[in-house]
Parts: sequence; C-alpha cells; structure tokens
Amino acid sequence: MGKQVNNLANILSLTTFLKHCSAVLLLVSSMSIQAQELPYSNGKKYILGEVSVSGNTSFSEQTIVTYSGLSKGKEMSIPGEDIGDAIKKLWNSKLFSDIEIYITKIEGNVAYLEIRLSDLPQLYELKINGVKKGKHEGIIKDTKLNKGVKVTENLLTTTKNFLNKKYKKEGFLNSKVHINTIEVKDSTPTARVNMVLNIDKGEKVKIKDIVFNGNEVLSDKYLRKSMKGTKKINRLRILKRSKFIDSSYQADLGHIVEKYKENGYRDARILSDSIIYNDDKTISLKIGVSEGTQYSFGDISFIGNTVYTNEQLTRMLRIRKGDTYNGVLLQKRIADNTKPDADDITNLYQNSGYLFSSINPVEVNATNNVIDMEIRISEGKPAYFNNVSIVGNDKTNDHVIYREIRTRPGQLYSKANVVRTVRELGQLGFFDAQEISPNFNNPNPNEGTIDMEYSVKETGSSQIELQGGYGGGGFIGTLGLSFNNFSIKDIFKKDAYKPIPMGDGQKLALRLQASRFYQTYSFSFSEPWLGGKRPVQFSTSISHTKQFLYDYTTGNADKSKSFNITGITFGLAKRLQVPDDFFVLSQAISYQRYDLNNYNTGLFTFGDGYANNLSYTVGLSRDNTNIDPIYPTGGSKFGVTAKLSIPYSLFDGVDYSQLKEDREQAVTDQDATELAKIDQERYKWLEFYKVNFKGEWYTQITKDLVLRPSTEFGFLGAYNNDRGVIPFERFYLGGDGLGTYSLDGREAIALRGYPNQSLSDNDGGTIYNKFSLELRYPITLKASAKIYALGFLEGGASYNNFRDYNPFEIKRSAGLGIRIFMPAFGLLGIDFGHGFDPLESLGETKAHGWETHFIIGQQF
Repeated sequence: MGKQVNNLANILSLTTFLKHCSAVLLLVSSMSIQAQELPYSNGKKYILGEVSVSGNTSFSEQTIVTYSGLSKGKEMSIPGEDIGDAIKKLWNSKLFSDIEIYITKIEGNVAYLEIRLSDLPQLYELKINGVKKGKHEGIIKDTKLNKGVKVTENLLTTTKNFLNKKYKKEGFLNSKVHINTIEVKDSTPTARVNMVLNIDKGEKVKIKDIVFNGNEVLSDKYLRKSMKGTKKINRLRILKRSKFIDSSYQADLGHIVEKYKENGYRDARILSDSIIYNDDKTISLKIGVSEGTQYSFGDISFIGNTVYTNEQLTRMLRIRKGDTYNGVLLQKRIADNTKPDADDITNLYQNSGYLFSSINPVEVNATNNVIDMEIRISEGKPAYFNNVSIVGNDKTNDHVIYREIRTRPGQLYSKANVVRTVRELGQLGFFDAQEISPNFNNPNPNEGTIDMEYSVKETGSSQIELQGGYGGGGFIGTLGLSFNNFSIKDIFKKDAYKPIPMGDGQKLALRLQASRFYQTYSFSFSEPWLGGKRPVQFSTSISHTKQFLYDYTTGNADKSKSFNITGITFGLAKRLQVPDDFFVLSQAISYQRYDLNNYNTGLFTFGDGYANNLSYTVGLSRDNTNIDPIYPTGGSKFGVTAKLSIPYSLFDGVDYSQLKEDREQAVTDQDATELAKIDQERYKWLEFYKVNFKGEWYTQITKDLVLRPSTEFGFLGAYNNDRGVIPFERFYLGGDGLGTYSLDGREAIALRGYPNQSLSDNDGGTIYNKFSLELRYPITLKASAKIYALGFLEGGASYNNFRDYNPFEIKRSAGLGIRIFMPAFGLLGIDFGHGFDPLESLGETKAHGWETHFIIGQQF
C-alpha cells in the first residue's frame, strides 16, 4: 500500500470525514480505484508542503489557505484531526460548497495537499409569484432572501418550511410553496442564481364540524361556545367566521380547559385533537377530553396578612366554602390581569401602598373532591414614590403635565393613581394615548421606595377644520383654526412662534362658517387651570352671525334683508370631589343681540326689530372614558344642562294674558302691523328654559371591538304659557349635523339616513329624543392617523309640544361608516345611512332610502 502511494498521484478525500469523524476515505488513482477506511490510529506524521487551491471560487488562494489553517511547514497526521478541522472552518464560513482536500504527492515525510471547492452561489434576482406585491417586502424580510445572500440547500428548505408553516397558521391548510433556482451565466466570476418563489396559498379552509369525545358533563354546544376564534360553519353568524386559524385553535383548546375549571373540573385536560379533511374541501375537528371529577371549595384561609383582616379579605374574595371550584374565577379575584383597575385583592394591596406584595393561592388538601385553600400573602414594606419624572414632552411645558399627575414624591404608592394619571394625560389630547407608558424605576423593597417615570409621545394638537356639506338650504363650508395647546403668556415673545406659542394647555379657536344664506364668525379661548392652582376652567367666546332672507323668485339670498346676531359668553367649569372627581360642574352667562332688518318670515311676525337673550347655563357632567378620547374602549360620558333666562314676566308689569288675547284678535283680523307690534313686545327680552341630556357608554366586547350606545333628549319650555315658547333656541333633527351655526341659538342634531334638519318642522321642534347604537372596530390607532370602522343603528324624532310627544314613534336608520383622525385636520369621516321610514313632509310613502354624509372636523 505504501509503494502505491509513492508511485502514483494519490488523492485523499476527507468529505466523508466531515460527517463521520471516525475515518478518512483514501481513494487510490483512477487507474485502479480501491477504497478502504483508515482509522486515526493508522495516521502517519508528515510535514505540510505546498497547499494549492482549485475549483470555482472568487477568493484568492492565500485567503483560502490561511483561513483553513493548513500552513506550510506544519506537522500533522494524515489521516488526522487537522484536515477535518480545516474542512470544518471552511464549511462554517458559509461561503463554499463541495469542499474536498486531496493529497497530490508525498516526498519522504513531506505531504502536498490540494483544496478543491466551489463558492456558494449568491442570490441575484428574486421573483415572487402568487401573493400581492404589497406582501413581497414582508416575505423577503422574514425569509432573509436579500440580494447577495448565499443560496444553500438549507436556505431553500428553511424558506419553504417557514412559508408553509406561516400560511397554515393563517388558515391556508392547503398552501404549497415551490422554489426554483436558475444559474446566471455571464462574465462575472462570482457564482450567482436567480430564484423564483412560487406560492399557492389556496383558499382558507372552513370548519364543517367540531366534535368532542369523552365529554359527558358539558355538551358539545357548550364547549363550542367557549371557543372564541374557532367556529363551525353557520350562515346566520356575521361577526365570527368559520375559517380555520391554527393560532386561534390552539388558544381555544386552552379555553376549553378553562371552561371546565370554571365549572369545578380542575383536572380536565385535552387528550387528543385531530383535523379530518372532508371531500367538500372543508375540515372537521375532533377533540378528545378528559373531564375528571367536579370539585368544590373547602376551607379558605389567609396566611401572612396583617394589613387587612380575614373578614375583609373574604369579602373581597367573594368565594365561600361549598361553592363549586372555579380556578379561573379564583385567579381573577386575586389578580385580574385583564383589567388594570379590577376589584381584586392584589389591587386592594397595591392601592394601599403595598407595591411589593405578593399573593399566591395554594391547594393544601383535596380530599373527597373538596379543595382546601391557603391564600399566602407576603405584604412587604409600603412603597413611597421617590422621584416622579416625565420624558418625551418637547412642546408641552412640564407644569401642564405635573398638574394632571396623581402620583407625587413622598406619596404612598397607589396603582389606582397611576392608572388615573395615564387616563388624564391621554385625555389632554396633546399626546398619543396609545403610547403613554408608566415606567417603574429603581424599585427598592428594602427601603420601600420607587421612582416613577411617565413616558409620553407628543402628537399634533393644532387643527385645521374644514367642513363641507349641504344644509340650511345650500352648501355649507367651514374653515377653522384650533390651537389646543396654546400659550397666551408667550404671545409677545418672538422666539415662541414655532409656528405659534404653545405648551400651556390653553385652547384658542377661530372659526368661519358660510353659505349663500348666512355667515358666522367666532372666536373662543379657554384656560383649563385658572390661576394655576386648581382645575377650574375659564372660557369665553365672541360670535357674530348674519342671515340673509331666501328669495323664492330667484332661489338666491336677498342681501337687503338680513338677520344679525352678536353674542358673547363667559363660563367657568370646576372639577368636583363629590361624588367623585370625574364630575364637572359648569356655569356660563351669555348674551345675544338679535337684529332684524326687513326680515319677514313665518318664524317672526315682525320684520324690523330686535330681541335680547340674556341667559344662564348650568351643567353637570361626568366623563370617565378610558384613556384615548378618539377611541375610548370603556367607561361612560354623560351631561345634563339647563339654560335659563330671567323670568321677566314676573316683574315687567305686562299683562300677558291680555297680550295673548290681543294677539289672537290680531291674527283673526289679519292685522300684520298689530301682530308685529305685539310680538316685538313679547320677544324684546327672551324668556325660556331649556334642558338637555346626553349619555353614552363604551363597552369592550373583545380586545378591539367596542360597543357605544347613546341617548339624547332636549326640551324647550316657557315659564308663562300666556307668553308662549319662543321661536329661538329650537331643535333641528336629521342629517349630518353640519348646520351648527349660531343663528337664533338653534341646535342641529345629527341623525344619519335622512336629509339635514328634515325630521323637524321648518320652525324647529321644542322636544326631541334620539337613540343610537354604534359598533366600532379600529383599523389602526397610530399617532399619525387613527382609523376605525363603524356600524350604526339610530332612531329619533322631534315634536312641537308634549301632546305630540311619543318616544317610541321615531324615524329609524342604519348604516356603515369610517372615521379617520389626523392631528392636523381633526376627525374626518363618511357615513352611508339608510332611512327605514318615509318622510311625510316630502310626500314619501316608502322608506326614505340611502343618504351619504361626509364630515370633516366633527364627531357624532
């Protein structure tokens, strides 16, 4: 054998060695091919001579030899570990394929080697078929198929397996992935390939049936109901689809076990689950369960508690001896992780300062299906806030944020105060409510201290308001500028204009609204913390409106006949402490001057004259909606207001009963001059009272889906029936609510599915009610744009007096819409509403049908 090695050009291949590391394969010349395994014990010492490199590679010979570690003059055994290590190094570089090392010749004790290898091909171009172009970037990112990546068999296999697994998790159980590579033949020395990725996702597979085995206590129907995201085909179901999603299915297997635990079967478990493919391209799920036996609670004792007595903790736990065992409920009563403000024992301790407390339920006995529990409590030291800081506010001044913070240095820790602080910062509207984060820093259980840092991300708080729509007899356009984080103290500082003075939380708004028939201008300002010490909001507004009379002959506005209103309002709103500090008491005094210039309509019997409206408004509201004011997910908001004038008829010396008789006589005599004179006397100073109520509630049905029911009511009355209800301050129901100008104090109430103000008489109603139910789903809640879709049911009506009032005789509608909130423009939206009832005023006998409502800068 030794003579053959000396006389022939011998080749030693170590490819097999790389995989087996137990022997090398010595291949003798191609003239007389023989092979025999040479164990390491037969290795002979050689001095390494020249090492050459061959094959298809763009790397230099010196680079490859150096990297392999096979340096000239090195003493090594052949066969031996040195050559195996060299192959490993080259292989682990992930740059080469087909690595082989040969003995080219042996002269005495000097061995000459040749490294033969090929570069791995690089990815040159990637083509993806079968999915939308918008998905290509995500696929490339997930699979790392970037240009220049080395293409290996492992890469191809990993990519294929990853994509198949990905699509199956998404419900595409029949997905297929094929990968083809094509060598690029050009003058470039680097090996390159083009790759074609063919993806056939197929259709999502629907679930025909879900069958359970082994269940005797809980029925199939009951268990299927516990599966939140896995539903079988039901044509009557709208919100939940029947397509199979693996991740939802795996979660639902856990929900099945939880449902058993809620019913006392704590040992229940899933024994098996399988997917059966049906001939109609659907699947059936078979789930085997083991129910075990039902348990009940035995003795429940508390260990380690000193702050609260056993009786207090028992009342909070609300579980008694003999109750059916419910492990899910037990955990929620101890620590409900789904609600930060849950009524549980953990929050009881945390709201009393015991941040470092821990509460663990332990089963100490389970004899005869009765479980005795110990609730083991480690209270720890009370924690106090050490440092409280804010990060992320570049525009808003620190004092604006600190005055809303409920956690102060030196104050006893309270989780409820942390949660409330996050809510208050979100309600300011200056920050992205989704990004507000309370960070606990430097907790020190030994000393009982914690640092609190609130991280905020500022968002645009100034808005350009643009509205367009039809109402009040023509196109209505609105242009407004609203600065919601204004700083009036910096108004004379040149450096503060970036582009306007900002940071003190004040609100300044300028608004222009116009159509062919009217113009209105308004200015408003509010300071939320008057004096800077307490949350007392001061607000003021000034407005001027000019209404032109409609000319029936031309269909245009008659500019020589006008109705002008000038008004000013001052208001104060104070946050209350009782019943709780979500309540706000607001008060305002307002004055409007109405001037009529040759303005003769059915609404007013005098065309030239004036009226004065001096009124006092008092309101009580409560708003505890959760965090994001654009997309609340919980809580409620309600308000009741009363607007009152002075009861002039008590002391002005006018006999209104006689005036009423005189007016009736003037109507009988058709004496327009006398009628105008009487009404001028009646409306010189307006006398009325007006009551409004509005309530809305938010309930999170699932993680994202929010239900919002709301109700509204309004009533306009008179102190003196002889004087009558004034023709001002009335309610106009229907449409998109765009006609919100200040003309005669009227209120435009939106009711989608009908034209603007079509559900009230021309002179408006004195009573209205409205009911609404919205289902909202967020598409994105990012700071740059918050978008959500909605479906709605609405109903409402307006009435002229209580004799006609019937809250059940309403105009009904339903529809779909979308809302987009962008910080610079406010809320934008479009709704498609279908009115189910005919409008008698328009001569309709069938359902009114569809109406499109487009809004900008307004929220229903």
